[in-house]
Amino acid sequence: MKRILIANRGEIAIRVAKAARELGHIAIGVWTDFETNAPHLSYCQEWVHLAGNNNTETFLNIKKIISLCKEHKIDAVHPGYGFLSENAEFSKALKDNGLIFIGPKSEAVHLMGDKAISKQTAVKCGVPVVPGSTGAVGSVEEAKEISKKIGYPVLLKAVAGGGGKGMRVCQQESELANLFEAVQRESKNSFGNPDLLIEKYIVNPHHIEVQIMGDKKGNVFHFYERECSIQRRHQKIIEEAPSPFIGDDQALRKRICETAVKLGQSVGYDSAGTVEFVMGEDRNFYFLEMNTRIQVEHPITEEITGIDLVSNMIRVAFEEPLDFKSQSDIIHYGHSIEARLCAEDPITMLPAAGTIEDLQYILPQGGRFDHCAFSGYQIKSDFDPMFGKFIVYATNRELALKKIIFGLDNLFITGLKCNIPLLKEIFQEEDFQKGHYDTGYIGQHMDALSKKIQSKMENKQNEKLLEHGIARLIDSTLKL
Repeated sequence: MKRILIANRGEIAIRVAKAARELGHIAIGVWTDFETNAPHLSYCQEWVHLAGNNNTETFLNIKKIISLCKEHKIDAVHPGYGFLSENAEFSKALKDNGLIFIGPKSEAVHLMGDKAISKQTAVKCGVPVVPGSTGAVGSVEEAKEISKKIGYPVLLKAVAGGGGKGMRVCQQESELANLFEAVQRESKNSFGNPDLLIEKYIVNPHHIEVQIMGDKKGNVFHFYERECSIQRRHQKIIEEAPSPFIGDDQALRKRICETAVKLGQSVGYDSAGTVEFVMGEDRNFYFLEMNTRIQVEHPITEEITGIDLVSNMIRVAFEEPLDFKSQSDIIHYGHSIEARLCAEDPITMLPAAGTIEDLQYILPQGGRFDHCAFSGYQIKSDFDPMFGKFIVYATNRELALKKIIFGLDNLFITGLKCNIPLLKEIFQEEDFQKGHYDTGYIGQHMDALSKKIQSKMENKQNEKLLEHGIARLIDSTLKL
């Protein structure tokens, strides 16, 4: 039995707490001065106070977290995703203080958690990469030279980024200076590192990623791929496994999965991680980045493989036997889809902080709802607007689509704006139904989707006015 501190919050903290407790360990949650009644605390056996009134003072403060670990005799720390999950300094500091980091060794985090260094590492081991800078770009002038060489449009991205933050598409040189500064500023505020790199922006690409896991014996396994091409502001909102674009092309599936394993082996990777690729219409793929942590969308891989990734991530950290012995033990069957639920306007897709007044839902058969929401829960602007993930599994994609539409039709949230209307329209849209989409889908379809959402919202409003009018008429009649 180990004492595991979960250095995170929200739905991922709940997910980790469940896995830790199922393995017989003690899950210890943290509460802060600006979130004293965090939902994940209900799933932990112990609570500890991480003093501070913002993320910099709490979840991003390495010294405070280590001090807390010493005070409460912590054995290991699980970082979840975001915050310090891909910070090599954090994982090294834990090790130096006799603590176990439930994630990859600091050397691997350094090599793969930094986008610039990971790209150089990929080149060294023969993995194809998108043309662009080989390291961090130091100035606007350097950025202009690289952009001229590889050609516009280009993508500016934070080297320490994640979750779609710190990324901008630049169409022409006149935009470069302003976008360069914007990415630096956002990266500095979100990740404490202003460095960025530049890559050729591939038009109509597919975002395909491969889930891997390494053990402490030098083995690296893959759990097949996920399609993550439905994005807004470079942040995923819908994911599928397996990829409908790869489809029945087993040779391509084998090639991209083995490429991900090759990259993991080259750095001695020893935990859960995701190798992300961009795939063009010609089905050629290029290394994009590696997330040296558990991903938001890990549930769909768990659903098609039947393997608990978070539990095995913990097992790896403690050098315990895994649920599988070889790659041949890992098979996939059926289809799984995940929809991210976010507190944001369904048309503008801008964050909309607020308080959930009521939450009701009915899960379809094979449904799963990973969330941190409840009636009275306040969603603040301090954090990412995502508060849950709705996941379904079925024997095929057609049935999975029917299940997730049923699930969202029976998911009711009041008190704040939510992206459920947008998700429902996407799942019923013809191109998506056929699996014909890429990362440009939202931009190409948003006008039509918005009109449908607006029309349904107006109809609902009219229904409410009609109900109110009838109620007043009945009341007046009774008084007469």
